[in-house]
Amino acid sequence: MQSVIRCSRVLSITTISFSRTISSTRVLLTEDIPDNAPTLNENAQWLNNLEKDKQFSKTQQEEPLDNVPTSTYSIITRSKLDSPETNPDFITFKTVRSKTPYNIVRTPNPKENEADQYHTMSVPASEYFLSSSPFSSLPAHRRPKADNRQPFSDLRIVRLKSGKGGNGTVSFFRDAGIATGPPDGGDGGDGGNVYVTAVKGLSSLHGLRSKYIAKDGSPGQDGQLDGKKGDDVHLIVPVGTSIKWCPEPSAVRSLQKNHEDKVFHIQTVVQDLGNVVPKFIQFFRNSYLIGKGWIFKEKNEEYHLAKDYFNDLNKNVKIHDRQLKNDELINDVFPLDGIDFPKPTENPVLILKGGKGGMGNMHFLTSTIRNPRFAKVGREGLEENFIFELKLLADIGLVGLPNAGKSTLLRAISNARPRVGHWEFTTLQPTIGTIPLRIDQEPFTVADIPGIVAGASEDKGMGLNFLRHVERSGGICFVLSLGSKDPIADLNVLLKEMGPKRLKGKNILLIGTKADLEGSYEKFCKLREYVAVRNWKCVPCCAMQKENVEKVIELMAECSGKLNN
Repeated sequence: MQSVIRCSRVLSITTISFSRTISSTRVLLTEDIPDNAPTLNENAQWLNNLEKDKQFSKTQQEEPLDNVPTSTYSIITRSKLDSPETNPDFITFKTVRSKTPYNIVRTPNPKENEADQYHTMSVPASEYFLSSSPFSSLPAHRRPKADNRQPFSDLRIVRLKSGKGGNGTVSFFRDAGIATGPPDGGDGGDGGNVYVTAVKGLSSLHGLRSKYIAKDGSPGQDGQLDGKKGDDVHLIVPVGTSIKWCPEPSAVRSLQKNHEDKVFHIQTVVQDLGNVVPKFIQFFRNSYLIGKGWIFKEKNEEYHLAKDYFNDLNKNVKIHDRQLKNDELINDVFPLDGIDFPKPTENPVLILKGGKGGMGNMHFLTSTIRNPRFAKVGREGLEENFIFELKLLADIGLVGLPNAGKSTLLRAISNARPRVGHWEFTTLQPTIGTIPLRIDQEPFTVADIPGIVAGASEDKGMGLNFLRHVERSGGICFVLSLGSKDPIADLNVLLKEMGPKRLKGKNILLIGTKADLEGSYEKFCKLREYVAVRNWKCVPCCAMQKENVEKVIELMAECSGKLNN
């Protein structure tokens, strides 16, 4: 059965969403349930169709989904199974955003023609060691404080939960002269979904809460009335946000002091049949087991399990339960590399789907069950943790050592007003400035990020956390103080800390600030000669006096690609 209804996933991941296309293999659909007020014949036809659907697969097992894992991940001590020398199904690969290579222990596939495979992905615990503050290596009382007038956050861990489906109800039609009529218990409403929308005009994640919970579906009502669908949750994030799944934060924190031999074993699935490297993380719902989840009125479960009519009905309803379980497994996946929002979304992107509402007793009227005093409970929702990371969208990124004059330069060329001063790390959070050009040209944006020091890649100073905000830019402007003892040495420090990967494919411009100081001209000439072999342009200026600022804007516009010839 699993080989038929757990068909391969053919998913197309775009930059803002992902869709699921089921293969041409026949798939059982839960939507075949009769609508409200089903007649005895309609119920009989639906149950008979379930029985027929059971016959079309030769590999049908009584409980084909029993061996499916029930948890997204587990924490284990690294073992010999995580070694290619001892496990022939061991595979090593690296995704676009992973810090370290992942190890995969491919699940053996004993069933012939099984269309879907689970792989256990072994991820070092250190992969998830994140900090919500770039100063996490310092004690709290020593951490620099950002400007409270402009709250900013570019990294948040958010717990999302979709709603549980409402329970079906047991009810019978009553009227004058009719003590007990036909069953009319309605279905429970579906649980609320969780959506994310990316919009322009936002530049921080500080407005996100740590937890969002969609509403549960309402229970069904008498008179064949279905319960109300649970209210959805809609998160609004800035353009440039990416979302990636992560384990429970408390589990990650518990391993920070002793993580050398600890790994997360994460359940993943391949994109389609025949692939080896997984593409998606599999989520699991803590819903009732197949054949369970009944609500009994007046008589208990033990009483009904002793009745042949109920057991005959439950055999077919088990098939329906398998369909629900299968539909959930197909839909409850998330891209291994996450979802990226480089531009505004046209429609909200579904992250977690709510649980299906339970069936009311009106669906169980048959020729042998005239007064069904039972209904089904709703399916559970999903609850997972996600990392929201913001990479500001700017055409140019200003990169320099602390106190090199980046903020003063940004004040001189734009309407931005970052804090300036004569101490290191004046800039404690990224600032975006907009530089207007001629009336027939689009303006361009510049991002000023905190200064980088030698050893930043080892978390010295403010580390490299803020470099995420220049990763999307088309050009990089290295701001070098001509008042420094050796601007060329300063440039080499910046190049070493950033690494060639961050500079690949970007336009580079060097700006020598504080050109009014004594000896600055000679230093600028040496700097220009040093970078001439790389064909990088270099321009001096005095941002404080706004000298040569127009030339700086012209070259920055050229570096950003916004200058029309």
